[in-house]
Amino acid sequence: MKSPSKNRATGGTSANAGEHAPLHIETPIVRSARLSRHSSKEVFLKMECYQPVGSFKLRGMGRLCQTLVADGRRHLFSSSGGNAGYAVAYSGKKLGVPVTIVVPEGANEVVCDTIRSEGAEIIKHGRAWDDAHEHAVKLAENAGGGYVHPFDNGIAWQGHASLIDEAVTQCKKPDVIVLSVGGGGLFCGVMTGLLRSKFWQDVPVVTVETEGAASLKISVDAGQLVKLEKITSIATTLGARQVAAQALDFAQNPQVQCVAVTDQQAVSACLIFADDHRILVEPACGAALAVVYDRLAVLDGAENVLVVVCGGMGVSMQMLSDYKKQFAI
Repeated sequence: MKSPSKNRATGGTSANAGEHAPLHIETPIVRSARLSRHSSKEVFLKMECYQPVGSFKLRGMGRLCQTLVADGRRHLFSSSGGNAGYAVAYSGKKLGVPVTIVVPEGANEVVCDTIRSEGAEIIKHGRAWDDAHEHAVKLAENAGGGYVHPFDNGIAWQGHASLIDEAVTQCKKPDVIVLSVGGGGLFCGVMTGLLRSKFWQDVPVVTVETEGAASLKISVDAGQLVKLEKITSIATTLGARQVAAQALDFAQNPQVQCVAVTDQQAVSACLIFADDHRILVEPACGAALAVVYDRLAVLDGAENVLVVVCGGMGVSMQMLSDYKKQFAI
């Protein structure tokens, strides 16, 4: 497995966040009887939806926030109007420092209110995430604060890698790990965790995106980083027009397979998962679940499957109901 290249986005931080208790919790791995019966495989779920912020993002964002504060940054900035932004707001509140989140002008107001509930300030700027990102970086520089990148940061990947550190003690070695990809933060974290694991280094990984947001798969097919003109998928938390460069490096490893599913498949998986497990997850998470529910060929030959249930806070019964009508599911 290829080691991660030196990450240019670490912001010069070097403090060891491990000196303090992590902000995330250890999540369980559960066997899904329904998914196992449906797929004729043994399917296990890493329940990141149980994190205090509802998604895996707290692992990486929390570690990066701790590191920045330990390095003397007294104001945190980020540019995600979704799960990463909420995780930064939560972390800042826990660490006792102010947080400013810059989001595009069209950001979901319900999600923004949730972020504000943690005491963070929301600033709307620009038409797309790229605009918000650039503005947040400038604000952080002018204020002498710390910028928390939503997905492209080596310290955050180390935080996400704790997911694998836990998994190796919770279940037997899987034949494949299935996970959703947006900007590539979770993927880079999982690959980092596998790289440092003594027994799981050779575990295959299936990355899943939705069509219209498949920046990793398109980049792999092209053999170089490709920036999408726009995101057309409803899975907005997979909406990175260009993945982290390290994600592409990892994805070129032969043990990694990249697939894309439709929005309809992702939503259908969310609806069935809600019935099967009484848990709501975003379509971004449903993308990974769809691989198992739809019994895609990429799982052929695998008997033990581990799915990262990445969760997501931007979901509701009404939203899934609306999507059900939209896609005539």
